[in-house]
Order: sequence, then structure tokens, then C-alpha cells
Amino acid sequence: MSIHIQPADRMNGLPEQFFAALVGRANARAATGRDVINLGQGNPDLPTPAHIVDKLKEAAENPLYHKYPPFRGFPFLKEAVAKRYMEDYGVELDPATEVAILFGGKTGLVEISQCLLNPGDVCLVPDPGYPDYWSGVALAGARMSQMPLLARNGFLPDYEAIPAEDLARAKLMFLNYPNNPTSAVASPEFYADTVRFAERHGVVVASDFAYGAIGFDGRRPVSFLETPGAKEVGIEFYTLSKTYNMAGWRVGFALGNSKIIELLNLIQDHYYCSLFGGIQEAAALALTGPQRAVADLVSVYERRRDALYDALASHGWQAQRPEGSFFCWLPVPEGHDSASFANLLLEQADIVVAPGIGFGAHGEGYVRLGLLAPEARLREAADRIGHLGLFR
Repeated sequence: MSIHIQPADRMNGLPEQFFAALVGRANARAATGRDVINLGQGNPDLPTPAHIVDKLKEAAENPLYHKYPPFRGFPFLKEAVAKRYMEDYGVELDPATEVAILFGGKTGLVEISQCLLNPGDVCLVPDPGYPDYWSGVALAGARMSQMPLLARNGFLPDYEAIPAEDLARAKLMFLNYPNNPTSAVASPEFYADTVRFAERHGVVVASDFAYGAIGFDGRRPVSFLETPGAKEVGIEFYTLSKTYNMAGWRVGFALGNSKIIELLNLIQDHYYCSLFGGIQEAAALALTGPQRAVADLVSVYERRRDALYDALASHGWQAQRPEGSFFCWLPVPEGHDSASFANLLLEQADIVVAPGIGFGAHGEGYVRLGLLAPEARLREAADRIGHLGLFR
């Protein structure tokens, strides 16, 4: 006779895993034999560069890596990410105290709320924003205060609009530029304002820089840590998932304020025993080896962007082109909300997009598309949408 399983209260408070549901709908449609073009996810479609894969194959034979790795990772990987940040952004990091190795960036984005927030504390989150920010806040028993990202503000938060009662209890704030889902980018001036805001209100800044390598039209995205004073008020999360097409490898980092890095290391001491050493060695090569593959990847995404937007424009769907990330944030046609339009595209055009409402209330009125298919496939998607006659 089975016993009654009663979940802990924290499990009942978790938000719905938005992307898991989206994948389920896409797979169900494809299982019927339909030719589905899935532009709804953020899963890179191109392979990891060959020299990184070859290094993993070689490193896997090293008996040292068949043992448990150091709890906080091998020093050579922390040194590699510090070297990359110095070369790319001019940011000096102490590998021993200002770098934490993560099981992908998502892990750290959830963990930081558990490290810093108590029940009743407030976390400032972008709306629309990456749903996994919400997961960490829920697990910590804290409360979210949404910062609307509006087109008229360049999809940047307006710090003056945050309610005073929320500011009084706020301990943590998430930012994400280049932005998922809006594809907006941040300026040095914005980050300077952010540091001043954080100092004034005692709020820790968590900068999600997952798309930091992907900027278009000759512009390099700005790292929060480039800002004077940034390490005094916060940290940045970086990942190899997008920069090197290593999403399945699960290699990420937290970088910056040494006290926060120590907290993340401490919580991970209780959860994990770091990454397989062979993956760490290959990741170090990715960071310190030739970077041509990164430049080539950005060029691929820029060509895809232009192919898609040219095709959409030919059918009457006009929108501002992304400045960074591999996402497109497109307004829905008149007469639809984001969910109804996403459903229409799936049912009548076999195209999967992510409805904006899944990223927060202020995502309503938009859908997110990923530039994660070949140019010909993106043009085909635009043609299928055009044949619905919604933008004429």
C-alpha cells in the first residue's frame, strides 16, 4: 500500500516551466507528421567548434578527470574566463575569489536568490524577462517587483518608476542585456546609472550576460562589469552556451563581487562536485584558443536576421531589427494577443513562436522568434506567415 506523498510548500509555489510547455506543444505538432519550423526556443542549432570537441575527446582519456574534480572547479578554467574578460572587456578578475564555475548560467540565476533573499524580501525583475529568474525568487520565498521594459524606454527599466515600498525591501535586481526576449542592448550610461541606483538603495545587481558575444552592425555589447564600481554592487553571469554553441555542455560562470561569489560557491558545495574535468579543459580552450568561430557565429546570426526581416517586410510585417542576442521581438497583428497569434501560427502555418505573455505581463502584444534555423528556413517561415494575410 503506497503512502501519501505531500510536496513541500516551496514546490507548490514554483511558476510553470514556460519553455517545457512550449517544447511539448511543438513536439506534439511535429509528431503528427507536420513540417514544423520551431523558432520558439533559445537552443543553438549549430555545432560546437571542432577544436573544442577534439579537446574534450583528448581530455576524456586523462585518468585525473575520472576522479572527483575539486568542489569549486579547476583553477585553470577560472583563469581562462578571467583572461577572456580582460581581453574582451578590459575587466580584471581574481580567478580565486571573483570567479565561480556553474552548471550552466541558469543554475546560478536560480541560486543567487537562495543566497541573498529571505521570505518577505523583494527582488526587482525585468518584465518581460527570463522566467527562471522567477523560479529562484519563488524557492527563496521572496516577492518579485516587476520593472516594465517598454519600447518607449528602449526596453530599459525606469528606476524612478519603482514603488517606494518595494525599494525599501529590495535586496536583489536582475538585468539582462543583450536582452531576452526583447533583443535590446544596454549602454555604458545605463550601467553607470545602475551602479548609482544600487549604491543608493543597497540592491545587489545580477547581470545576466548570456548573449554578451552577440552584437550586430559592428557593435560589441557592453559588460556590466566594465562600469566603474560594478564589482562593489554586483556580479555578472556568463555562459559558453551561446558564445561557443555549447548549450549541452552546461558551462557557466558567476563573476564579480567576491562576497557574492563566495556565497554561490558555498551553496554549490552542498549541491554539486563541479563539472567533469574533461569538460573544464575543453571549456578553457574555448575561452583561450582562437576566437574566429565566435566572430563567424555572430556573422551567421546577422545574415539570418537580415534575411528574416527582409522577408517579413515584404509581407508587411514591420519591426525594429535586433541589435543583439539571437532573438527577434515582433509585435502581433491587430486583433490578436500574443497567445492567440502564437496558436494561429502553429495551427495554420506550422510555426512555433514564443508568446510574449510567457515572459511577463508587459510581454503582451509581442512574440519572440529565434534566429536558430538556416536562412532559407527563416524565409520559408516568413512566407508561410505572409500567406495568412495578416499584415496587409
